[in-house]
Amino acid sequence: MTHWIRWAVALALSLAGPLAAQQPKPEVVAEIKAAWAAGEKAAVPGPAEIKLLDQATLKLPGDELFIPAAEANRIMTALGNQSSPSRYGLIINRDPQSPWMVDLDWIKEGYIRDGEAKEWNADELLESLKEGTEAGNKDREARGIPALDVVGWVEPPAYDAAAHRLVWSMSLRNRGDAANAPQTINYNTYALGREGYFSLDLITGSDSIQTDKAVARELLGSLTYVPGKRYEDFDGSTDKVAAYGLAALIGGVVAKKVGLLALLGIFLVKMWKLAAVAVIAGIAMVRRFLRGRKATADGEAASDVSAEGPSDPPPETPADDKREGEG
Repeated sequence: MTHWIRWAVALALSLAGPLAAQQPKPEVVAEIKAAWAAGEKAAVPGPAEIKLLDQATLKLPGDELFIPAAEANRIMTALGNQSSPSRYGLIINRDPQSPWMVDLDWIKEGYIRDGEAKEWNADELLESLKEGTEAGNKDREARGIPALDVVGWVEPPAYDAAAHRLVWSMSLRNRGDAANAPQTINYNTYALGREGYFSLDLITGSDSIQTDKAVARELLGSLTYVPGKRYEDFDGSTDKVAAYGLAALIGGVVAKKVGLLALLGIFLVKMWKLAAVAVIAGIAMVRRFLRGRKATADGEAASDVSAEGPSDPPPETPADDKREGEG
């Protein structure tokens, strides 16, 4: 996983460019390396079946790695994000030519009613996201960070009522960037269950989203709830129902994260005072950095990846817990 340490350092350098005149401090780079080294030690290589609490299982392909919650949170904190109690882990690719990342979270807030999916309008949802992003820009600009503009849908919201899966994605760019500048992409997928939902958020770049989104869809399809925890196992006489419906998941509003990289800001979407999932910047620069290296992914995986299993899974988040970013 040495290439992922290089990836993280390159990412820090790319973020430092627009936000500061100087390179990241040595201690910041050192912590990024240490965080990835800890992730390397705890990583579970595929193929493997990952147990997701008492809720579900996830089949990990052979060319991917799973990093458990504690190490995943340390990595994200090192990159400028805040730790999330709902983060279950990170999934990364062994191939240094394709440095995407999937953030896996479990949100236990009750049964999500999906009836409104029949009535939502993609154009209206996009307009809502633009309005929320503009509101969030006030905070970004106050911190000296460029405002964000919503470019449009990469993939408009699509809900599979039979499988209880939601997929959507939009593209963003810093205000003032050229129209052909690389865009950051967050490809969002959700698997609904009886007591909440899992989110699997793919972070990649506009130059590779058409290829990489197959990764997110494959992972989403490989997540299986155990009997008794499935969406169709819901019992209206005893089970908690979430205070929001399916449409609230559009924009990551209910994910209640400060963002995968807090430096890139948050969205404030209409009535929900919740932070949305931000996206990784500098993907193109990172890829150029990695492609300059001669080591192959397979060789590094053989020497760097530990075969140890994951650390004990994090405790289930209580249904009434407040995740970061909620107002």
